[in-house]
Amino acid sequence: MKHPVLIATLFACFATPQFLAAQSTLSHVEIGVFADYFRLDRTNPTLNFVGVGGRVGFNLNSYVQLEAEMAYDFDRNYTSVYSNGITTDFVTSQTHILHGLFGPKFQTGSGPVRFFVTAKAGLISFSTNNQNVPAGFVNSLGAVGDGNAKFAVYPGGGLEGFWGPIGLRLEAGDDIYFDNGAQNNLRVTFGPTFRF
Repeated sequence: MKHPVLIATLFACFATPQFLAAQSTLSHVEIGVFADYFRLDRTNPTLNFVGVGGRVGFNLNSYVQLEAEMAYDFDRNYTSVYSNGITTDFVTSQTHILHGLFGPKFQTGSGPVRFFVTAKAGLISFSTNNQNVPAGFVNSLGAVGDGNAKFAVYPGGGLEGFWGPIGLRLEAGDDIYFDNGAQNNLRVTFGPTFRF
């Protein structure tokens, strides 16, 4: 009876450091900020919005991660051409867009360069106001609770490269929101990512 206990104890003594070393090479959390490009195809002319965002991801293993992200797109200026073809107006859209998405990211291993695909769901909120940026951001957050938010799904993919704990991530996908049918919109994000 002493031999199995002794063998189990020795195995635990030798296996525990190996297990802890393997865990230390697997990053558990990724935090990133990004520049956000959103092409709103529903309008005529098509409006291109630019904003900023952040995301956090938790690794379930080397190939699957759960991510949550939020982005805020600032209002967009555009040119309106009159029917005579000569006279134009420079107009501010006064529309701000807030994206909130959550879902899995499937990636290729844990090496320095990884390809990935993602499928997220969440909300997209369009708000229109004439306030400055900080007040407009507060209004957009309030609009989510006011019923102006639309259900959205986001299939996408991209590439990320890491140099130690610091990396860069490029992602593109179709930000689909539902308002009188599915509305497809190109969305591209790029920015640094930190893992630990």
